[in-house]
Amino acid sequence: MSQKSISRRMAEFAVGLKYEDLPENVVLEVKRFLYDSIGCAYGSMQTHDVQSMLEIYREMGGKPESKVIGFGDELPAASTALINSLMIRALDFNDIYWKDDPSHPSDIIPAALSVAEKTGASMKDVIVAIVLAYEFEQRLCLFAKPGVRERKWHHATLTQFVSPIVAGKILGLSVDEMVNAIGINGCHNHTIGCPTAGKLTMMKNTVDPMAVQSGVFAALLAQKGYTGTEKVFEGKEGFMDAFIGWNAKEEIPKPTDMEGRDGISTWSWDIEALVGNLGEGYKILECGMKAFPTEALTHTHISCVLNAMINNNLDYKDIKEVKVTAFAQAYDILFDPAKYRPESRETADHSLPYCLAAAIVDKKITTQSFSEEKLNDPAIFEVIDKIKGEPSMEFEKMFPAKQPSRVVITTNDGRTYEEYLEYPKGDPRQPMTMEDLENKFNSLSGGVLSAGRLSEVKDLIFDCEAVSAREFMSGLMVDRS
Repeated sequence: MSQKSISRRMAEFAVGLKYEDLPENVVLEVKRFLYDSIGCAYGSMQTHDVQSMLEIYREMGGKPESKVIGFGDELPAASTALINSLMIRALDFNDIYWKDDPSHPSDIIPAALSVAEKTGASMKDVIVAIVLAYEFEQRLCLFAKPGVRERKWHHATLTQFVSPIVAGKILGLSVDEMVNAIGINGCHNHTIGCPTAGKLTMMKNTVDPMAVQSGVFAALLAQKGYTGTEKVFEGKEGFMDAFIGWNAKEEIPKPTDMEGRDGISTWSWDIEALVGNLGEGYKILECGMKAFPTEALTHTHISCVLNAMINNNLDYKDIKEVKVTAFAQAYDILFDPAKYRPESRETADHSLPYCLAAAIVDKKITTQSFSEEKLNDPAIFEVIDKIKGEPSMEFEKMFPAKQPSRVVITTNDGRTYEEYLEYPKGDPRQPMTMEDLENKFNSLSGGVLSAGRLSEVKDLIFDCEAVSAREFMSGLMVDRS
């Protein structure tokens, strides 16, 4: 292992990366994810969590450094980083990468946008910072073997290390300053897993944006000469020591309650997965998008159910039983008993029984599937208890390379219909087309943008390297009418 600290290796790559280094397909993919993320932000503008957060920051006020997406409020960069990240995240419809750990790298995009407005940076600078967001967030998903989620921590625990890099890149931090920024934020943002367990609340979509906000603050502190722990990863009582064990060459026994879970009996770290071969390829090309506004592991199951219902012209009243076979990790998350009677949008979009029941009743899943009206739709609860799940260790061995699902629908007259899929729409192996993306963006944004503005915003995003971040954010204003 290099004698340089992990955070220094990360910082050196981040500081040295230039727009000219990026291949055309990487720049295009940044724009595609930016288009997807801005659409998600527009779609969340009227949600209670976004409205509440925005109201608090309007009351707090502060120096007008950067804008809130769509609304146009000008607030301090650390404030808009939180609000804009929450807007992208609130519907749980933004991107997804899931290996040993899951993540939503687009949550971090506002760290770049907000600081770029504050500093007058160009969108070329933002594009580079977004590449870094995806690069390191996705690499951190490969770092712990198995992931930190297996130790009951949330993926915001990963974002704490990446958001200061993204903000620091825009600020033009030196390598030493970037190392300090990582150390500052890495000391205080470990997030327990409860936001995504059991009965979910608005915190499910807020913990990652909070790690993004604090990353902006950490980068600003580092710019002022504030120091942070350099060996925040590998040092004594650092991240690796606290979560598994500080000697990365050793494999540490798993807690007894994890024995036999997936055939892995030890914990370890893969440092080269985090900082090896930087610049030889770009992780953003391996990230997925969401075709449904639901927890990522629901997607193959939803597609199986929709295929069976639509292709066989079934009605929800025909259904006697729906049997879903999922890999063990998905079963644990999605078939929690609390998920059969969701009382909030946040619990419902992480409830596979609810998502499948809604898909069976309406033959589609949209953001409206989680409205108050749908959460009280008797037809959904007529179906939901007919949905049974079972974990499969065979499927577990296929994950995360694949996300297998088998769904068998039995009708009241004894017919059976079986569907099997190994990965969802939006996976890099079955990517969202530009038509798919435009349809998704327009469906999310049509309530706040006219038809002409939908086209204008799309053009702005896909030609964004020609403008400054301030011009870009001003161009995202919604129609006041």
